[in-house]
Amino acid sequence: MLETTIGAIRPADEAAMAAARELHGRLTKPAGSLGALEELSVRLAGLAGACPPPLPEPAAVAIFAGDHGVHAQGVSPWPQEVTGQMIGNFLAGGAVVNAFARQAGASVTVVDVGVAHPLPAQPAAGPAVLDPAVPRLVAASVRRGTRDFTVTAALTRDEALAALRTGIRIADELIDAGAGILLTGDMGIGNTTPAAALIAAFTGADPLDATGRGTGIDDPTYAHKVAVVRAALTRHAPDPADPLGVLAAVGGLEHAALAGLILGAAARRTPVLLDGVIAVSAALAAAAFAPDAVCAMVAGHRSAEPGATVALRHLGLDPLIDLGLRLGEGTGALLALPVVTGAVRVLHEVATFDSAGVAEK
Repeated sequence: MLETTIGAIRPADEAAMAAARELHGRLTKPAGSLGALEELSVRLAGLAGACPPPLPEPAAVAIFAGDHGVHAQGVSPWPQEVTGQMIGNFLAGGAVVNAFARQAGASVTVVDVGVAHPLPAQPAAGPAVLDPAVPRLVAASVRRGTRDFTVTAALTRDEALAALRTGIRIADELIDAGAGILLTGDMGIGNTTPAAALIAAFTGADPLDATGRGTGIDDPTYAHKVAVVRAALTRHAPDPADPLGVLAAVGGLEHAALAGLILGAAARRTPVLLDGVIAVSAALAAAAFAPDAVCAMVAGHRSAEPGATVALRHLGLDPLIDLGLRLGEGTGALLALPVVTGAVRVLHEVATFDSAGVAEK
């Protein structure tokens, strides 16, 4: 599945991008007056191979959840049980991501790809249905949390591959159900530590520059967290030319699944709106598998986590909004969604100078 997906990913369509730029030049507005929105709409035309590109709707948020063996090293003040408890909150509609998803009319799919503590029994998930009113849980656990990567590899290569395949499958299911854009979400206490390790491994950044304070830690804990990331990279020496090996050594199950979701979206020429530092660390892995997958990526926001800026710079992506967010869940991506929709809607609905009878300068 992974090889087939990677093989289906193609570069942006230059003819469609040229057509979008030409159309922007004829719309009733000064050239370039919409700033970054114009280039975003051009990129989306290149992804779709059409001008104008399809409107990015309906939107589907996919929240991948997993736990982390490195939590035992004291990198987070929150107990690991919170991961499962927050999944219950997602399904009850009580989290921030749910509030933002309702505002945006986006569906929410929660995927247990590696939660450590068993979740309450749920009805078996049926076919994907993009219902903004009813969050959906998919049971797809590869293992109950990763291993402590300060001691051994977080995952085997087969486990990392299984999580990647889960992400690809979820992308296909949501797109087959009609989704016009996928939004990344994540949940996993301690998951900013493997995110920092992934960012440092793929970009070559120093762990001090790639590591942030996550859900909020004091100075001694932060220094310890940086040391944990540095020690893991020294122990495993992950090779960025081997993205599966990097994910196995220092990644999380949700990171690997998100990389799969991104690759699956790119193979289907469907945009994927990235959330925060967990998403962009996974995006680095996706780009290492298939550089042209970056064509499908839209950076929703700039996370307050410093590693996010390092990763975005490496990917060549500019975030649409910068509000100092560091929650995860998909919240930043949802807030950026209207910007993406607006960029495309301009190409669909704004009159040209000729059609509107407006004189050009």
